Amino acid sequence: MKALTIAMTLTGLLAASPVHATTLIHAGELLAIPGKAPTKQQTLVIEDGKIVEVRSGYIAANQFQGQVEVVDLKDKFVMPGLMDMHVHLQFELGPSNDSDALKMSDELMQMQSVKNGKTTLMAGFTTVRDVGSSPQAMYAQRDAINEGWIDGPRIIAAGGVGITGGHADVSGVKPKLMEMMTSPNVCDGPFDCRRATRNTIKYGADLIKITSTGGVLTDRATGTGQQMEMDELKEVVRAAKRMGRKVASHAHHQDGIIAALEAGVHSIEHGSYTNDKAIKLFKQTGAYLVPTLLAGDTVKHMATHSEFMSPAIKSKAIRVGGDMLANFEKAHKGGVKIAFGTDSGVSQHGLNAQEALLMQKAGMKPMDILVSATINGADLIDMSEQLGTLESGKYADVIALERSPLDDLSTLLDVPFVMKGGTVYKNQ
Repeated sequence: MKALTIAMTLTGLLAASPVHATTLIHAGELLAIPGKAPTKQQTLVIEDGKIVEVRSGYIAANQFQGQVEVVDLKDKFVMPGLMDMHVHLQFELGPSNDSDALKMSDELMQMQSVKNGKTTLMAGFTTVRDVGSSPQAMYAQRDAINEGWIDGPRIIAAGGVGITGGHADVSGVKPKLMEMMTSPNVCDGPFDCRRATRNTIKYGADLIKITSTGGVLTDRATGTGQQMEMDELKEVVRAAKRMGRKVASHAHHQDGIIAALEAGVHSIEHGSYTNDKAIKLFKQTGAYLVPTLLAGDTVKHMATHSEFMSPAIKSKAIRVGGDMLANFEKAHKGGVKIAFGTDSGVSQHGLNAQEALLMQKAGMKPMDILVSATINGADLIDMSEQLGTLESGKYADVIALERSPLDDLSTLLDVPFVMKGGTVYKNQ
């Protein structure tokens, strides 16, 4: 009995006084707040997955109690983890997509999605918005990552709402398969779209993704102009707002961009033909443009160098893909807020940083690109208090690069160190 009492007392003491683990990152050059000048010889102090403080100099481990791990990045450029605001983790565009959809089980597709998620994380992207995947599978992947069961980026997962025959609906298969594959969140008219929006949120969506215009990869010759009507767009935005959700709108042509902005969406995805009126609306509403230049570049290359695309898709891919860069340059120079996004899944997962090189080609400065992939991404997903910079109280999402991306953006293509939430996932 005495031994039991002593054991219980010791157990209580151990429970009340857990071993305190601290991680110190010694950063040779630190961009703690993108948009401000980097500093040299800094120490990040990390506890319980969050940054406790940032100190000048290389602080020794013996200045802290308990377990202390030192990560030596004195020869690296250290900055916040990157964010991609437009990905599709469950697929990757290629000639086998149709056969995969028929032959691969839902479970195997999910395993592929987990692989793509880990690839994205290893590329230095610690947070993503997945804006178009099989919803329940994506919500499960999001939740499993949050629980620590599997590795992957932090996922903000969208639920899709679109009209019958529009870009979000099934295309390119026989009628019986269309009946089987059509989502219950395909809607027509404002009240049906209100129902679909509420239903999407009910089943776990973090945000709503709509398609105000046609799309390049829809296997119908229905163009890339406006498809959803204004009353439908407004009702989706209103229903989402009532339930605390933002709305992202796929939009290529100017009519659909303008309609979506007038309806009150929070971001325009692609924005391939942004004109002067749309630029004014972007600035009035504060909405973000998520440009996905990499997707345009990818589909244009595939359309001209492969034969698996249908004629309807190929013609749209060449036209839209060829026009995106110049229109993005116009939008950026016009003062539109930019949040980094690639449409990875159309492009290859893990190559997300190639978007930065295309943005630079369109005239965007390296620091502005880094801001778009950190601070602006955090703002778009309402996580500025937790993400986007390396400051006290924020999640320790940290990457390290071989050299400064302010001098050479291509260094983003090979990230040797990745930490998310205080856990090191990659350290070469």
